[in-house]
This record gives sequence, C-alpha cells and structure tokens, in this order.
Amino acid sequence: MELKLTRPICFFDLETTGVNVVKDRIVEIAILKVYPNGNKESKTWLVNPEMQIPDEVIAVHGITNEKVANEPTFKELSKEIYAIIKDSDLGGFNSDRFDIPLLAEEMLRAEVDFDLKNTVSVDVQTIFHKMEKRTLGAAYTFYCDKILEDAHSAAADTNATYEVLLAQLARYPDLENNIKKLAEFSSHKRTVDFAGFIIYDEEDQEVFSFGKHKGKKVHDVLESEPGYFSWILNAEFPLYTKKILTQIKLSKLNTKLGS
Repeated sequence: MELKLTRPICFFDLETTGVNVVKDRIVEIAILKVYPNGNKESKTWLVNPEMQIPDEVIAVHGITNEKVANEPTFKELSKEIYAIIKDSDLGGFNSDRFDIPLLAEEMLRAEVDFDLKNTVSVDVQTIFHKMEKRTLGAAYTFYCDKILEDAHSAAADTNATYEVLLAQLARYPDLENNIKKLAEFSSHKRTVDFAGFIIYDEEDQEVFSFGKHKGKKVHDVLESEPGYFSWILNAEFPLYTKKILTQIKLSKLNTKLGS
C-alpha cells in the first residue's frame, strides 16, 4: 500500500533531554520524507542540546553527553531542517502532544519563523489508541508482525511509525487514505497553538483551554483583563503559544483600527 498524497509528508521523531516542552531540548532528530510519487528520503542528526542530558534520560535513549558534545546545535541545523519540512505535512507518534510543540520551540529559539497554518499533522499514536490502545513497540508488532529493534532510536522509531500507518490503512477500511482526513481523525482537539493552550470552539472562535478562563473566548479575556496577556508572555508557556496569542491580540487591534 502507498499513501495517497497531494504534497510530501515528513514523518519525524525526536530524542530529547526530557519531556518539558518549554525547558528541554532536542538531542536527535530523524526525518523520513515521503513524496506523492512514492519516493522517500531520510536524514538523522545528532544535536548538541547545550545542556546536560540527565542520567535517567540517557538510560532511555542511550545518547550521552559525550556523544553530542561535538555535534552542531539546533540553531546551526535549523535552516536545513526547516527547508526539508516547510513544504510538507507532518506525521509522528505522539507528535501532536510532544514532538511538534517541542520542534516549534526549538525553531523559534533559533529565530526561524516556524508557522504551520497550511500544514496538517497525522498522529499515528492517536489512531492506534483509538483503534487498539497500545504503544509504538506493541503497535509495530500488532500491525506489522515485527519486533521493533533499537526502540528509542529516532531513525528506528520514525521508520516504524511510517510502516504502522501504512498497516493501519490496510487493516481499517473506514480509515480514508487522505492526509487531511487522517490528521482530523488523529487529532484530540482542534488546537490553535501546538501545545493546546488555545483551541477552537464549535463556532471556530479561539478559546482558552486551561486555568481560570478555560472555555472563554481569547478576545473577550484580553479585552476584559489586559494583564492576562502580559502574565502569559512572562510565564513559562511555549514560545509558539505566546506567538499565537500575540497574533490574536494584534488582529483584534487591527479590527478596531479599521472600523
């Protein structure tokens, strides 16, 4: 089976210093780019995170501080990585909740204007959990009848994720072989920012998904409590969330000035 594509899709996986989207950094990134004609290209980079990798994290993915000490930083790699993914949709395993938000943080720290408004993402883990409720290793065995060797190697995980998606399409006739439809099915909620602090409501209006203003329209909160905007900008929220919030604030201001 082949994916039905109208544009390329990049399956990617990150190994990191931890699981905090704001504070942690990438130590390895692998990308498998699949083109509409079926051609594929893949690339893997080790990355110097410019911080210590904790021992408990090294025990998971095996990437030591010594191994990345002389590797390029993400900022040095950012333009090359962005050139590969900028024309593509994205695919990953738990990518909507972790990999994409963390990649966005790294891109913005590297001063790359990372914006995926016209990009959809397929989270293979969500499809798996909706259908079978398991993990990547179990998914690989279940769908592909193979053992996942080198789990937590970014390249191995990336290729396994791609193979699992193809097997899911073959197994479930009601799954449409269409990247936009797969993205919709694998989405937990319609997020405005990658991390899900701002989501769309049923009227396609931006609303907060957390805290004391959960469920309230962002425009209304910014107008009634201007200090909330400043609090978010100065607190430990993802850079992309802050960028989106600023865009919403400016759009409201431009609407007022134009009226």
